[in-house]
Amino acid sequence: MILLPLLNQTTRVKASENHISQLSPSLSSKKLVSAVLSANPKLEIAQAAWEASIARIDQRASFEDPMFSYTMAPQTIDNSHTEYGQKIEISQKLPWPGKRHLRNEAASHKASAAAQTINSLRIKLSAIAKSFYADWYYIHQTIKINQLNQGLLKEFMEIATSRYSLGIANKQDALRAEMEFAMLEHQSITLTRKKKSIRTHINTLLNKQPDSPLPPPLSLSVIESIPTVEYLHKHALQVHPKLKAFTASIQAAKSQSKLTQKNNYPDITVKAGYNSLWKDSSKHFTVGVGINLPLFQDKHRAAENEALAQIKQTIWQQTDYIAKLKEEIQIYYDLTNESIHVFSLYKSKLLPLSKETLDAAESDYQSGKGDFLSLISSEKKYMQTQLQTEQALADIHRRLAKLESAAGYIKPFPSSPAKTSETQ
Repeated sequence: MILLPLLNQTTRVKASENHISQLSPSLSSKKLVSAVLSANPKLEIAQAAWEASIARIDQRASFEDPMFSYTMAPQTIDNSHTEYGQKIEISQKLPWPGKRHLRNEAASHKASAAAQTINSLRIKLSAIAKSFYADWYYIHQTIKINQLNQGLLKEFMEIATSRYSLGIANKQDALRAEMEFAMLEHQSITLTRKKKSIRTHINTLLNKQPDSPLPPPLSLSVIESIPTVEYLHKHALQVHPKLKAFTASIQAAKSQSKLTQKNNYPDITVKAGYNSLWKDSSKHFTVGVGINLPLFQDKHRAAENEALAQIKQTIWQQTDYIAKLKEEIQIYYDLTNESIHVFSLYKSKLLPLSKETLDAAESDYQSGKGDFLSLISSEKKYMQTQLQTEQALADIHRRLAKLESAAGYIKPFPSSPAKTSETQ
């Protein structure tokens, strides 16, 4: 029995490791979310708290243990002979009808609230995993863009050096290209450090060592539309586990309030015993009944007032949470739509324009019509536009993760048209 919990824990850890190993050779948002929900220890903590609340139901609804008492005393029969008399009694306390049911009811509602806490945590962890996946994707794309631009600058350096050797350009062009290349190399070191930091965050979610290897990400889907804010508000009010937890807590408080009213009625104690201290043997066996006297009503009224205040507090907490939930949905709905618009603008217009500008600047420089400063400026603008395009796509998924969390979703919105696409 002592080893059983350890064996169960070992089994769960091995199952998590097997699940995580399925992430290779590439990582998708769906796989990461599934792995986090399988391995994160916070869910085990919440699960244990729920199991404890389930165990309290039987405790609250059970009868109190029966009481057994034994008493003995000497009895002098005559001057030369002494006997011992004894008194044995067993009693059982019986609560007033309805009390056990209300205790059971209150504990059951509290267990339901604890179960919803698990669901709330799953939604929260899912949103965090999706957001980190967007970071993981973005840092890989940023490194890729950096490497592509390093290659592009190498070409410019070769062109500038060749033109300088032919006497049709000055040495400053080659030096400027070399300086820009060095800056990109320095940026590459910074990006590698950021990549390690994101990997550490994700591995922590997965309950793995911080420096454990992590597969590269797949492409992020391009989100073109999301459900209406009215639909999301309605969905959240119907299914959000936090709101269900508040409802269960209110029901538990109402059951507790009814129980405090029942406490105005006495509990009954039934007794049976044997008493040989009585000389008359016909009176040795006894039965009896006892009750407590709820005379101090101030105590009971205070308990009732406390229960009513608890109901009021929880109702207002629920009302406040609904208002904040609607606010959060509205904010991230607007932010997500904004990111969708920004990504579309960069993808369809700004990115092609910056590429055309770069191509034109390179052609002009090679033909002697343009200067090297314009070429470098166009290259930097193109790189910046590439990064902003990827940033906008990552922002869509970061903000969408928070919107889905606020609306009570773990899986992506079913009505969101999406397609997988590389933004390069």
